[in-house]
Amino acid sequence: MLILFGVLAVADLVAVALGIEWLEWVAKPLLCLVLAAYVLRTAPRQRLLAIGLVFGSAGDTALMVDGQVAFLVGMTAFLVMQICYIAVFVRMGSRPRWAAVAYLLVWAAAAVVLWQPLGGLAVPVLVYGLTLVTMAALAAGVNLVAGVGAGLFVFSDFLVGLGVTGTDFTGRSVILMTTYILAQFLIVRGVLRAAPDPRP
Repeated sequence: MLILFGVLAVADLVAVALGIEWLEWVAKPLLCLVLAAYVLRTAPRQRLLAIGLVFGSAGDTALMVDGQVAFLVGMTAFLVMQICYIAVFVRMGSRPRWAAVAYLLVWAAAAVVLWQPLGGLAVPVLVYGLTLVTMAALAAGVNLVAGVGAGLFVFSDFLVGLGVTGTDFTGRSVILMTTYILAQFLIVRGVLRAAPDPRP
Protein backbone atom coordinates (compact mmCIF):
# COMPACT_ATOMS: atom_id res chain seq x y z
CA MET A 1 0.00 0.00 0.00
CA LEU A 2 2.73 2.46 0.90
CA ILE A 3 4.56 1.72 -2.35
CA LEU A 4 1.39 2.58 -4.26
CA PHE A 5 1.04 5.75 -2.19
CA GLY A 6 4.62 6.69 -3.08
CA VAL A 7 3.98 6.12 -6.80
CA LEU A 8 0.83 8.25 -6.66
CA ALA A 9 2.68 10.97 -4.75
CA VAL A 10 5.42 11.16 -7.38
CA ALA A 11 2.84 11.10 -10.18
CA ASP A 12 0.88 13.94 -8.60
CA LEU A 13 3.96 16.08 -8.03
CA VAL A 14 5.05 15.54 -11.64
CA ALA A 15 1.54 16.46 -12.78
CA VAL A 16 1.56 19.66 -10.73
CA ALA A 17 5.09 20.65 -11.79
CA LEU A 18 4.48 20.04 -15.50
CA GLY A 19 0.81 21.03 -15.63
CA ILE A 20 -0.43 17.58 -16.70
CA GLU A 21 -4.06 17.99 -15.70
CA TRP A 22 -5.31 14.48 -16.52
CA LEU A 23 -2.52 12.89 -14.45
CA GLU A 24 -3.37 15.07 -11.47
CA TRP A 25 -7.03 14.05 -11.74
CA VAL A 26 -5.94 10.41 -11.64
CA ALA A 27 -3.36 10.64 -8.85
CA LYS A 28 -4.53 13.27 -6.39
CA PRO A 29 -7.96 11.84 -5.39
CA LEU A 30 -6.36 8.43 -4.79
CA LEU A 31 -3.67 9.61 -2.37
CA CYS A 32 -5.86 9.78 0.74
CA LEU A 33 -7.94 6.78 -0.33
CA VAL A 34 -4.83 4.60 -0.49
CA LEU A 35 -3.75 5.88 2.93
CA ALA A 36 -7.23 5.09 4.26
CA ALA A 37 -6.95 1.54 2.92
CA TYR A 38 -3.52 1.26 4.53
CA VAL A 39 -4.95 2.37 7.88
CA LEU A 40 -7.81 -0.13 7.73
CA ARG A 41 -5.46 -2.91 6.75
CA THR A 42 -2.82 -2.09 9.37
CA ALA A 43 -4.98 -0.91 12.26
CA PRO A 44 -8.67 -1.74 11.69
CA ARG A 45 -9.67 -0.03 14.93
CA GLN A 46 -8.57 3.34 13.54
CA ARG A 47 -11.73 3.66 11.46
CA LEU A 48 -12.19 7.33 12.35
CA LEU A 49 -8.76 8.14 10.97
CA ALA A 50 -9.67 6.32 7.75
CA ILE A 51 -12.98 8.20 7.53
CA GLY A 52 -11.08 11.47 7.86
CA LEU A 53 -8.85 10.45 4.96
CA VAL A 54 -11.87 9.67 2.80
CA PHE A 55 -13.15 13.20 3.42
CA GLY A 56 -9.64 14.42 2.59
CA SER A 57 -9.92 12.73 -0.79
CA ALA A 58 -13.27 14.42 -1.36
CA GLY A 59 -11.69 17.76 -0.49
CA ASP A 60 -8.75 17.13 -2.81
CA THR A 61 -11.15 16.40 -5.66
CA ALA A 62 -13.32 19.45 -5.05
CA LEU A 63 -10.34 21.80 -4.91
CA MET A 64 -9.29 20.76 -8.42
CA VAL A 65 -12.48 22.37 -9.73
CA ASP A 66 -12.45 26.12 -10.35
CA GLY A 67 -14.89 28.43 -8.62
CA GLN A 68 -15.89 29.59 -5.16
CA VAL A 69 -18.60 26.94 -4.69
CA ALA A 70 -16.11 24.12 -5.34
CA PHE A 71 -13.65 25.77 -2.97
CA LEU A 72 -16.26 25.93 -0.19
CA VAL A 73 -17.26 22.30 -0.79
CA GLY A 74 -13.61 21.27 -0.60
CA MET A 75 -13.02 23.29 2.54
CA THR A 76 -16.09 21.74 4.17
CA ALA A 77 -14.78 18.25 3.37
CA PHE A 78 -11.43 19.16 4.93
CA LEU A 79 -13.22 20.61 7.95
CA VAL A 80 -14.88 17.24 8.54
CA MET A 81 -11.50 15.57 8.09
CA GLN A 82 -9.93 17.85 10.72
CA ILE A 83 -12.78 17.08 13.13
CA CYS A 84 -12.17 13.35 12.63
CA TYR A 85 -8.46 13.84 13.32
CA ILE A 86 -9.22 15.90 16.42
CA ALA A 87 -11.49 13.13 17.72
CA VAL A 88 -8.73 10.56 17.10
CA PHE A 89 -6.13 12.62 18.98
CA VAL A 90 -8.45 13.38 21.90
CA ARG A 91 -9.31 9.70 22.18
CA MET A 92 -5.57 9.00 22.34
CA GLY A 93 -5.30 11.32 25.34
CA SER A 94 -3.44 14.23 23.72
CA ARG A 95 -3.16 17.23 26.06
CA PRO A 96 -0.86 19.77 24.41
CA ARG A 97 -0.32 23.04 26.25
CA TRP A 98 2.65 24.80 24.63
CA ALA A 99 1.53 23.69 21.16
CA ALA A 100 -1.97 25.09 21.68
CA VAL A 101 -0.55 28.52 22.54
CA ALA A 102 1.95 28.44 19.66
CA TYR A 103 -0.65 27.45 17.07
CA LEU A 104 -3.15 29.99 18.34
CA LEU A 105 -0.52 32.66 17.70
CA VAL A 106 0.07 31.22 14.23
CA TRP A 107 -3.67 31.37 13.52
CA ALA A 108 -3.90 34.96 14.76
CA ALA A 109 -0.97 36.00 12.55
CA ALA A 110 -2.55 34.30 9.53
CA ALA A 111 -5.86 36.02 10.30
CA VAL A 112 -4.14 39.42 10.22
CA VAL A 113 -2.39 38.64 6.93
CA LEU A 114 -5.34 37.06 5.12
CA TRP A 115 -8.42 38.83 6.50
CA GLN A 116 -8.64 41.69 4.02
CA PRO A 117 -7.41 39.81 0.91
CA LEU A 118 -9.89 36.98 1.51
CA GLY A 119 -12.87 39.33 1.40
CA GLY A 120 -16.15 37.42 1.75
CA LEU A 121 -14.31 34.14 2.30
CA ALA A 122 -12.52 35.44 5.40
CA VAL A 123 -14.95 34.10 8.02
CA PRO A 124 -15.30 30.52 6.68
CA VAL A 125 -11.57 30.26 5.95
CA LEU A 126 -10.58 31.46 9.42
CA VAL A 127 -13.11 29.17 11.10
CA TYR A 128 -11.57 26.31 9.18
CA GLY A 129 -8.12 27.61 10.11
CA LEU A 130 -8.99 27.56 13.81
CA THR A 131 -10.08 23.93 13.47
CA LEU A 132 -6.87 23.18 11.59
CA VAL A 133 -4.57 24.61 14.26
CA THR A 134 -6.58 22.81 16.95
CA MET A 135 -5.87 19.57 15.09
CA ALA A 136 -2.19 20.48 14.78
CA ALA A 137 -1.84 21.30 18.48
CA LEU A 138 -3.44 18.00 19.45
CA ALA A 139 -1.23 16.11 16.98
CA ALA A 140 1.81 17.56 18.72
CA GLY A 141 0.57 15.89 21.89
CA VAL A 142 0.51 12.47 20.21
CA ASN A 143 4.16 12.20 19.17
CA LEU A 144 6.83 13.99 17.14
CA VAL A 145 5.94 12.27 13.87
CA ALA A 146 2.27 13.25 14.00
CA GLY A 147 3.22 16.72 15.24
CA VAL A 148 5.58 17.38 12.34
CA GLY A 149 2.95 16.10 9.91
CA ALA A 150 0.32 18.42 11.33
CA GLY A 151 2.74 21.35 11.19
CA LEU A 152 3.32 20.66 7.49
CA PHE A 153 -0.45 20.53 7.03
CA VAL A 154 -0.81 24.01 8.53
CA PHE A 155 1.93 25.30 6.23
CA SER A 156 0.41 23.73 3.11
CA ASP A 157 -3.03 25.15 3.91
CA PHE A 158 -1.50 28.59 4.45
CA LEU A 159 -0.17 28.32 0.89
CA VAL A 160 -3.70 27.43 -0.23
CA GLY A 161 -4.93 30.57 1.52
CA LEU A 162 -2.33 32.68 -0.28
CA GLY A 163 -3.49 31.22 -3.57
CA VAL A 164 -7.10 32.16 -2.82
CA THR A 165 -6.03 35.76 -2.23
CA GLY A 166 -4.27 35.80 -5.62
CA THR A 167 -0.77 35.69 -4.14
CA ASP A 168 1.53 33.36 -6.03
CA PHE A 169 5.22 32.64 -6.47
CA THR A 170 7.33 30.22 -8.46
CA GLY A 171 6.98 26.67 -7.19
CA ARG A 172 4.11 27.41 -4.79
CA SER A 173 1.91 24.59 -6.07
CA VAL A 174 4.73 22.03 -5.91
CA ILE A 175 5.72 23.09 -2.39
CA LEU A 176 2.06 23.03 -1.35
CA MET A 177 1.49 19.48 -2.60
CA THR A 178 4.84 18.19 -1.29
CA THR A 179 4.13 19.42 2.22
CA TYR A 180 0.50 18.22 2.04
CA ILE A 181 1.45 14.71 0.95
CA LEU A 182 4.12 14.47 3.65
CA ALA A 183 1.64 15.85 6.19
CA GLN A 184 -0.98 13.18 5.57
CA PHE A 185 1.62 10.40 5.54
CA LEU A 186 3.30 11.52 8.78
CA ILE A 187 0.00 12.00 10.60
CA VAL A 188 -1.03 8.47 9.69
CA ARG A 189 2.36 7.02 10.64
CA GLY A 190 2.38 8.95 13.90
CA VAL A 191 -1.05 7.72 14.93
CA LEU A 192 -0.31 4.11 14.02
CA ARG A 193 3.00 4.24 15.86
CA ALA A 194 1.37 5.67 19.01
CA ALA A 195 -1.66 3.38 19.02
CA PRO A 196 -0.98 0.19 17.06
CA ASP A 197 -3.69 -2.45 16.99
CA PRO A 198 -2.90 -5.34 19.32
CA ARG A 199 -1.54 -8.40 17.55
CA PRO A 200 -2.25 -12.01 18.46
